[in-house]
Amino acid sequence: MLACSFSASADHITGGEIFYTLTSVSGNEYHYHVTYKLFMTCRSLRQFPDPAIISVFNKSSNARIMDKTVILARTEIAQLTDQNPCITDPPDVCYKIGYYDFDIILPGSAEGYTLATQVIFRIEGINNLLLGYRNVGATYTAEIPGSSTLATGPKNNSARFAGNDLVEICSGNTFTYSFEAKDADGDMLRYRFCNAYNSGTFDFNGNGPTPPPPYPSVPYSINFSGSNPLGSNVHIDENTGVISGMAPEAGIYVVTVCVEEVRNTVLIATQRKDLQINITDCNVASALLNEAYMLCDNSRSIGINNQSNSPLIKTYDWEVLNPAGSVIYTSTNPTLSYTFSANGTYTARLTVNKHEMCTDTTSAKILVYPGLVPNFTFDGICIHKPTIFTDKTIPGTGTVNSWTWDFGQLGYNSDTSSLQNPDYAYPNAGVKTARLIVTTTNGCRDTILKTVTTIDKPLMNLGFYDTLVCVNDRLQLLANGTGNFSWSPANNMTDPQTASPTVYPATTTTYYANLEVEGCINRDSITVRVTDHVNLQMMADTTICARDTIALHISSDGLQYSWTPVQQVINSNVKNPIVITGTTTIYQVKATIGGCSTTGNVKVNVVPYPFADAGKDTVICYNTPAPLHALTDGYTWSWSPGSSLNNTGILNPVAYPQQTSDFVFTVYDNRGCPKPGKDTIHVTVLPKLAASAGRDTAVVVGQTLQLIATGGDRYAWSPPQSLSDANIANPVAIFAEPSDRIPYQVQVFNTAGCKDTAFINIKVYATLPTVFVPSAFTPNNDGINDVLRPLAVGMQQIQFFQIYNRWGQVVFTTQQNGKGWDGRINGQLQSNNTYVWMVKAIDFTGAVYFKKGTVTLVR
Repeated sequence: MLACSFSASADHITGGEIFYTLTSVSGNEYHYHVTYKLFMTCRSLRQFPDPAIISVFNKSSNARIMDKTVILARTEIAQLTDQNPCITDPPDVCYKIGYYDFDIILPGSAEGYTLATQVIFRIEGINNLLLGYRNVGATYTAEIPGSSTLATGPKNNSARFAGNDLVEICSGNTFTYSFEAKDADGDMLRYRFCNAYNSGTFDFNGNGPTPPPPYPSVPYSINFSGSNPLGSNVHIDENTGVISGMAPEAGIYVVTVCVEEVRNTVLIATQRKDLQINITDCNVASALLNEAYMLCDNSRSIGINNQSNSPLIKTYDWEVLNPAGSVIYTSTNPTLSYTFSANGTYTARLTVNKHEMCTDTTSAKILVYPGLVPNFTFDGICIHKPTIFTDKTIPGTGTVNSWTWDFGQLGYNSDTSSLQNPDYAYPNAGVKTARLIVTTTNGCRDTILKTVTTIDKPLMNLGFYDTLVCVNDRLQLLANGTGNFSWSPANNMTDPQTASPTVYPATTTTYYANLEVEGCINRDSITVRVTDHVNLQMMADTTICARDTIALHISSDGLQYSWTPVQQVINSNVKNPIVITGTTTIYQVKATIGGCSTTGNVKVNVVPYPFADAGKDTVICYNTPAPLHALTDGYTWSWSPGSSLNNTGILNPVAYPQQTSDFVFTVYDNRGCPKPGKDTIHVTVLPKLAASAGRDTAVVVGQTLQLIATGGDRYAWSPPQSLSDANIANPVAIFAEPSDRIPYQVQVFNTAGCKDTAFINIKVYATLPTVFVPSAFTPNNDGINDVLRPLAVGMQQIQFFQIYNRWGQVVFTTQQNGKGWDGRINGQLQSNNTYVWMVKAIDFTGAVYFKKGTVTLVR
């Protein structure tokens, strides 16, 4: 076994083989020189294992003989450098090869020996293995014959594979690849595809030997197997070891070839070579056709294309030859299209690049024998029992002469047959895809697939598993399933061979149902308990509040129930129904088991809820009280929430809510209803009024001044003098005389009559409209003269007020009357200096007003 000191680092291993040479014989001791050859991709950064362990086993008993620890002797690179000029995008074919050489002395044995070594892991992503198997190992073996097979068996040189390990293979193109071997003893050699071996239990610490044979196969995917590693279009010549055919889709494929050494007609040993072959999407400029084209159904017309789509192909020359070999049709189109008038075996011949570089010619048979319809039936789907497959193929013009069956059992290589009507025992239940390939005497071949669903027992469901009946009642048993039913015991039963027999047991009985389908049997049981009476225990009488629901409950083994009065019962046929009533009521139930029944009563006393009236909903002004007034016939009561009430335990508390709130009035009485009566009053608190009369302002004599009040729905100004209307929000004021201050008050009301008050002061100037700007200001945060503000009098709009420093830069600008500069530029308070200001405005007559001046900043 290969030592695993590199753990999983060998996951770029791509193949291997073991061969040996007999160097001498001394008495009964045979001296062999053994070579272990291991392949790895050139692009891998992994290292070959060093050392490796080769194990020797008795070929018959598989007993361990010895384990040899072998160091890596040498490595070499094998790379394909002579590329075919007629291949576009040729593959990169390169291997690193490691050699392990050692000598071994073994006594002559009747059974012979098996040499074996293992590695983990193969390269990932191998196309002909099952998806999901990432860590697939490899085992490489060789055999030394024993004397029981042939007396001269131990005196043997193993067959040694001598073919070139390098080959270019393009997907969808024909190829040949030699696994030829040489034998120094002159033994006859026979070749075949065989299973690649997986690794057995592996010691990741690299200390353990390889397990003994037999070795498990790698997990081949569907459509591939050890004997069919590259698909159905690739074959091996058993005499030469050459594999050839149509390459499958691009990918990596594990291929193992076994060469059998036959001496004097006796098979003495089998040697193996295991290699992962890389197939790429390259293009070969070649004439590439299928081996045969079949018009074996109902068609006589064919369209054939060259399967090579190489860009190096420039011309096409097609010929169709009749069965006598005469040319009956030619074409230079890329596609050969032709309709045949008579049955027969024709030939299509294609030449590409005629008289040019990369010319190539090939031919294919065209079988024109309409009427072949493959078909089969199967009988028996029970695992471990034979499923009989019957060929129902309609052969058309010939007769069927071969049948290739694959029964679709994944992971098994024995699920095949070449008989016309075989049988196969499936080992497990599930859905299988069975395949039949038929060929006829005229060469036609076709395939049919069918789904076979195997079972370990038929599916059966019983309608119930336990029930109760009255003595002498008749009961229908229920079962679901497809197949042959039988019930037992059959006494007191009618139709025991059906899915639903009728029984009338006198005592408790267990009945067994058997369902049989093609030899598979499922069994289940139903217990029928028998009684002569119905047990019923009623709940105690109870009291509820009017209009409440209550769940009635009883203890009973009845199967059906009926409650009255029906109109007050929600679902009167259940065991424990819900009832609702406004008056005291006696409820009766009838419990039934078939022909047995009994009745019982329960009284539900009804008491009305205590009366509760919290009063009508009300609306109050912000921050005002809300008197509450409740009515009740109860015994005790309370209000909630109590945080804004002056007393929660009286009928008429006063609420002081700060926002719209609900107050719940809860009442209890002592007449029997345990639940309270409740009512809720909704108190809407109107938002706080925000009365405004506007900012204090100044006008000139004779100027109209628009007053604007906000915050309510109704307004009252005082005094009313000089106002156009004292009862609107926006009266107009005109003053005939100057005044230092004229105060106005406005009262603001909302829809509920809530009130708020605001004030405004108006200064009246006798001058013409102007903008007052002070000559100096002191921004020292003392609250006096800290901001330089324009004061517009008689102006309807300030278009701009701007302040400039001595370099002519604008340091402040505004269009708002009374908004000023705080003496800062970019947040920095300026030092003592003189600044220029300019103002442009529109007075109340619409005239343009412009003025400029200077102001001194004093700190």
